[in-house]
Amino acid sequence: EGRSIARPVADIMSTPVKTVPLTVPVFEALMAMMQQGIKHLAVTDAQQQVVGVLTNQDVLGNQGQSPLFLIRDIAAAPGAEAIEQVYLRLPRIVQALIRAGTPALHLNRFITAISDAVLKRLGDLVLKGMEPPPVKFAFMIFGSEGRREQTLKTDQDNAIVYEDASPGAAELVHDYFLKVGEAVCTLLDRCGYRFCHADVMARNPKLCQPLSVWKRRFSEWIHAAEAEDLLYSSIFFDFRVGFGHGDLVVQLREHLLESLVGWSGFFRHLTQNALLHKPPLGFFRNFVLESKGEHRNKFDVKQAMLPIVDYARVYALKHGVAETNTLERLRELMQRGVLPAKDCSEIEQAYGFLMQLRLVRQVGAILAEGIPPDNFINPKDLSGIEQRLLKEIFIRIGNLQTRMSFDFTGEP
Repeated sequence: EGRSIARPVADIMSTPVKTVPLTVPVFEALMAMMQQGIKHLAVTDAQQQVVGVLTNQDVLGNQGQSPLFLIRDIAAAPGAEAIEQVYLRLPRIVQALIRAGTPALHLNRFITAISDAVLKRLGDLVLKGMEPPPVKFAFMIFGSEGRREQTLKTDQDNAIVYEDASPGAAELVHDYFLKVGEAVCTLLDRCGYRFCHADVMARNPKLCQPLSVWKRRFSEWIHAAEAEDLLYSSIFFDFRVGFGHGDLVVQLREHLLESLVGWSGFFRHLTQNALLHKPPLGFFRNFVLESKGEHRNKFDVKQAMLPIVDYARVYALKHGVAETNTLERLRELMQRGVLPAKDCSEIEQAYGFLMQLRLVRQVGAILAEGIPPDNFINPKDLSGIEQRLLKEIFIRIGNLQTRMSFDFTGEP
């Protein structure tokens, strides 16, 4: 900017200074840089004294295959076609991270960070070609991305919430945001995030609504607790902001948590619905596998993980936990004394193992087999130790479901 080199550093530095402790894994530091849009981190010791500075160049090797440069390229992409080309690099980077021993939690966070960057860039491109929004709005994301648990096999789950407009302008405002939803969802599909078969997308007029409608809808789902309502709540109650005004999403979450207080019937029905997802293990400790079709002799690891996701969701909503990520929900429940530390640790390990299997399978499908990613695992492809661990995990998941059933339905 042509500033004098005689001026103090404080005039140009970004503040406050972002720091990481010496003990944090390098990947955590990289994620911090990606999420905060910075290139330098001060490194601190146990006494909070700065002992060094870590830069993105210190961490990154091959620029074309590094996570941080993927984010940078997405942010600079001029259109959907360029974003799609960047997105196609993702599986190989995930494969490299898996081979480097990166934990599943970090892999999820990285893939989600890429999805967030894609959505934000597409939102910017769409809004740049339109008139300014007539009222405040937020583009919301649900499901696995809403929980920051994105994998390489995903479709869209999103919606739009906006400020209530005056009665005379309501229709025009709705039409405006429906156009935003249609444009963003179409571009997401073009970039590799496929349309949702159930039409849970912001292009759906029913899912592009003012805040008052969303609040009323949440309340209706809680109070009615019909089968369809429970399906909606398992999708829509794991939500967060994608881009736009996050305060609208905060208001909606506050309304949700307040509305749940005292409605034990909702939790009973939600639990009964969650118990329909059983771990694929038979009475004699044999794997329950697909008996026919293209996935014969395999099991769906995504479905096998659902009981853990359901468990965390039910207890989190019951105890007013605002977090949506499954592992973060469990940790907060542990801190509140709801979940014993030993149980929390075991569930984390089980979840991480299943997620690792899932991501390895998806990378293998894309890069080794050249087919779309799926979630089906053949136990015979696993080692004997992995098979025994898998069976033990499914037994523990069954125990979790027994506890949840007792707590919310009164039945073992």
